[in-house]
Amino acid sequence: MSEAQDGDLIEAVTRLARANVLVVGDLMLDRYVYGQVDRISPEAPVPIFNVSREIAMPGGAGNVVRNLTALNAAVAFISVVGDDQEGSDLTGLIGGQPNVEPWLLVENGRATTVKTRYIAAGQHLIRADREFVRTLPEKLGERLVKIAADAMAATSVTILSDYCKGVLAPEVVRQLIGTAKSIGRTIVVDPKGQEWSHYAGADLITPNRRELAEASGCHVDSEDQMVSISRSLIERLQFGAMLVTRSEDGMTLVTNAGFVRHYPAEAPEVYDVSGAGDTVVATIAAGLAAGLPLPVACRLANIAAGLVVGKVGTAVARPSDLRDAIKPAGGALRKIVVDAAAAEAAERWRQRGWRVGFTNGCFDLLHPGHVHLFEQARTNCDRLIVGMNSDASVRRLKGAIRPVQPEAARAAVLASLASVDLVVIFDEDSPLDLIEAIRPDVLIKGADYTHDNVVGAALVESWGGQVMLAELLPGHSTTATVKRLRG
Repeated sequence: MSEAQDGDLIEAVTRLARANVLVVGDLMLDRYVYGQVDRISPEAPVPIFNVSREIAMPGGAGNVVRNLTALNAAVAFISVVGDDQEGSDLTGLIGGQPNVEPWLLVENGRATTVKTRYIAAGQHLIRADREFVRTLPEKLGERLVKIAADAMAATSVTILSDYCKGVLAPEVVRQLIGTAKSIGRTIVVDPKGQEWSHYAGADLITPNRRELAEASGCHVDSEDQMVSISRSLIERLQFGAMLVTRSEDGMTLVTNAGFVRHYPAEAPEVYDVSGAGDTVVATIAAGLAAGLPLPVACRLANIAAGLVVGKVGTAVARPSDLRDAIKPAGGALRKIVVDAAAAEAAERWRQRGWRVGFTNGCFDLLHPGHVHLFEQARTNCDRLIVGMNSDASVRRLKGAIRPVQPEAARAAVLASLASVDLVVIFDEDSPLDLIEAIRPDVLIKGADYTHDNVVGAALVESWGGQVMLAELLPGHSTTATVKRLRG
């Protein structure tokens, strides 16, 4: 099996948007509670955690779905939630994602699994789990299998994301694999537990090193042992292939045809490993659904895993992230990112104790007044993100003859400034949605504004941020310059 070169990998990333994948598995709610610890409780020798904000997102199989949609794949998703508020929250979170057709069945009396992480100064203090582990009632399991059989017919690859919460009971798994094989669909399993016999016949299984050791009952101390154990399980359980993720040591692919490849780790910085396995299985499944050879899909998955462990929380890898990792854009152009990537960067910076600043504008014909504003802004924050109106937005705001410079040129010039850390192009007339996504600590506008008419001022102050009105450099105006040029 030959492996793609960089140019071919870039094309492979583009092809991921053609993927159509079914995900079946355990859905849970991941909550992240951020705050500060400044003192010890007088009631007991424990820290007082002062909550500043909370974030909720789909976890478990829901994180696999998030990773697939980040790659622009179309997803059908089948799972079970409880008849509680958390189940309702998850229904809204999943339904709000693009390109997802959800089938979230409700089991009366079931408590939706919730994992709550408390984080201060970039460190996890404690994780509190509320788990409900019970095999689905027979009729609910039969309904899930029937819905999955119909969904398989409309998709290319099925992922079974097993977190041992009861959705993927052994008999359900056997029926799903049997259905997939009978209609010629590829099935990928992210396994859990010591007993894997119900996964028999899967096309690909993606354990980590610890899960492989538990399932085999053997120590996995070397690559040779890993390959030998993988081959034994492939032969005994009739797997098509096994991809073993090995954390800082990369990944190893072993197939039933005897092919073996070791992929070295591609993480430049490890910040948070949670959810990396979901990224791996999602990327491989999307690659296979898009018609990529298995080694190429695994290479992309290895790159994607390296990206997400350098982000905060259960993050995702986007096509732009993958392309930059494969063939980095030159210099300053790497600073031009989409809103979600800017939000992730801002969160990562905040976790390191850095103040994040934000300013916005059209920045058509950049002049010394703009540069002066950025330099003032940068003295009041550790990292500065600049929101820039798209061409369509500028035309709506300034008229048909504007902008003078297209958005690509304007963004490139902004990104070349040392005082600017990231540039985000937004298409709305107002930057409010972008401000809400980035959650800056400092919002900067020129002194020709007043506090009351700065868009997003109240929002930023609501989470403890501040508004800064920067001194203007007189005699500089894009509008006046355009008028002189048109003379």
